[in-house]
Amino acid sequence: MSTPSDPAAQPGPVRLRLPATSANLGPGFDALGLAMGLHLTIEAQVADTGAFHIDATGRNADACSSIENNLILTTYMDVLANAGKLSPRLALKLHNEIPLGMGCGSSAAALLAGVLLANHFGNLGWSRQHLLEEACRREGHPDNVAACFYGGMTVSSMDKNAVFTATYREDLKWKLLLALPSASLSTSKSRGMLPAHYSREDTVLNIQSTALLVSAFALRRGDLLATAMRDRVHQPYRMHACPLLARLLPLSGTPGFLGVALSGAGPSVLMITESSLSELLPRIREAVRDPGVEILETIIAGGAEF
Repeated sequence: MSTPSDPAAQPGPVRLRLPATSANLGPGFDALGLAMGLHLTIEAQVADTGAFHIDATGRNADACSSIENNLILTTYMDVLANAGKLSPRLALKLHNEIPLGMGCGSSAAALLAGVLLANHFGNLGWSRQHLLEEACRREGHPDNVAACFYGGMTVSSMDKNAVFTATYREDLKWKLLLALPSASLSTSKSRGMLPAHYSREDTVLNIQSTALLVSAFALRRGDLLATAMRDRVHQPYRMHACPLLARLLPLSGTPGFLGVALSGAGPSVLMITESSLSELLPRIREAVRDPGVEILETIIAGGAEF
């Protein structure tokens, strides 16, 4: 383990800005992700007190300010420990807009933040590709992390620890709406609902849908999204734990709604539209039949800034 460096030679402050992400987009299970205009913003510097400190504002500020079991800090320390370096204690100013436990990529943003902080304060000098692959390896699948890193709609694939990506982020002017229930759902619990095997018919449909969905984004063909976002691999099995999906899925392809899908592992639901929230809100409220459901309007966003 390396010894602490001269404080005068320690890296200076750093600012990170990481977007929320919606993975899968229906059929693109563990392969597709969409960056959204809700961000986790972190200003970090070496702490004068020699202890970790987090000053958090925004959504779920109490959870974000907790030092114990904080995914950003545990990732940061683990990356540096594996690199044989000490972890300078940090003071973080954090502003969070990403819903936690809602299938909006909060864990991917936290993991990526931890890796980026380790690279900066540990003077690791990793390439952008190395940073991406480290975060994807820790997440276990690349969809959210790659979209958080590159922005837009990002297609990703892992071969062992190597990550391959393609990103569509130009001229994607579609609006995004998120329906958030009051209760969260852990990704691990949601993954436990999936079967071990699928029929050939369901597998073929998802292959067809995913190919069409990538083409719809590449060609900016909103008219294809309702068909392209069909899924038989994960959404039918998560429906009972994510009741908003069953209520909102029938809106897909109707006037104003280009496509509807579970956001990541749920329980929130993503709606891609060309209309404003004010135009569509009455129909959404009629469909969800629950005044406690929060509806957010956002945009397709760019990637991580660091």
